[in-house]
Amino acid sequence: MPSEVVRSVVPPALPIDTWEGEAWIAVAPFEVTGLRLRGTWPPPVLSRFAEANVRTYTTVDGRPGVYFLSLDAASAVAVAAARASYRLPYFRARMAIERSGGEIGYRSMRVGGRASLRVRYRPTGAVFQARPGTLEHFLIERYCLYTVDGGVRRADIHHQPWDLQPAHAQFAENTMTVAAGVSLPAREPLLHYAERQDVVIWAPTPVPADT
Repeated sequence: MPSEVVRSVVPPALPIDTWEGEAWIAVAPFEVTGLRLRGTWPPPVLSRFAEANVRTYTTVDGRPGVYFLSLDAASAVAVAAARASYRLPYFRARMAIERSGGEIGYRSMRVGGRASLRVRYRPTGAVFQARPGTLEHFLIERYCLYTVDGGVRRADIHHQPWDLQPAHAQFAENTMTVAAGVSLPAREPLLHYAERQDVVIWAPTPVPADT
């Protein structure tokens, strides 16, 4: 997308990362499983739910990361906890995931909002890892998230490099960015699929203003 479009929905304290002059927005539907606090067991029911996030890309103090325009989740508890602890723009949504014949059907409708997603997708090729210097690496291999709450805050993220596959998708509806104030361009999306990723996320900490 044109960087000025993304600039209009990202706090001024965060720069916009671009690739060959263009900013990027990602819509990522997935399922959370085994969510837990350090040193605890995953609580029954509450540790598994569907989620979809909308993000763009920023680098602060030399640390490439992501900035979330929105995060929709099917868990009211997760929404409340993430809003309180991470100051992230989480929203409650009615969501469903169906798996059949190697294909995933994904539906999300934000409660009381306009953000919705109806899509069927599947992997179409061999597993690979993004090489440094490629667009895939620029978009996917990022190990922190940023929020702005009085000042810039960063939460570190740890995981192994993503095992990616090329993907195909059929979109019946995708208004996930509309509520954030962005209309997606009429162009083919770049699609990737990942089977699983184990992730550790730390609590956010302030980024010194002089960085």
